[in-house]
Amino acid sequence: MKVLVIGLGGVTNGGKTTLAEKLKNMLPNCDIISQDDFFKPESEVETDERGFKLYDVLDALYMDEMVTSIRNWIKSPATSGVVTEEPQNTCDNVKNVYILIVEGFLLYNYEPLNELWNRRYFLTLPYEECKRRRSTRVYQPADTPGYFDGHVWPMYLKYKNELEENASMQVDYLDGTKSQEELLFYVYSDIIQELDKLRE
Repeated sequence: MKVLVIGLGGVTNGGKTTLAEKLKNMLPNCDIISQDDFFKPESEVETDERGFKLYDVLDALYMDEMVTSIRNWIKSPATSGVVTEEPQNTCDNVKNVYILIVEGFLLYNYEPLNELWNRRYFLTLPYEECKRRRSTRVYQPADTPGYFDGHVWPMYLKYKNELEENASMQVDYLDGTKSQEELLFYVYSDIIQELDKLRE
């Protein structure tokens, strides 16, 4: 039995969850772990001097629990409750391979996660488009006025810069303004190539 762990990271509202769900429907034995499921309760998230809740930082998440969940999945993917019926159009020779897609906005800036990835993707968006998309979403708790410019976007740039400065980290940057079909086709084809390598 072989395991492939795919990271799907990047900017808020970049299309990570949509892409992960579509990939899951197309790939055999595929499961998703979402970083959003590991947020600490609001009462445990720090507030800065402007009154902004600091959600877009690693400290706002139970990262150790996330790593444990991924490691447990890697140990026994077949018992994870993953659906193993074969999607259409998948090759027969991938039946003994299990795929985990981990999606979230802060995947590659946390050292214990970095030894787990087979492939890393990072969705990007320009400022205006990201702000526009973010304004159409309802969050719990809701974004306060100035939150995007005061916290969300600066943290995205900070972590993206850290990533780009880390020369040893192989990351495939994806343009989140491209159509969902285009992004899906690119990532799906890439994962199929990884599966071929695993089988060789």
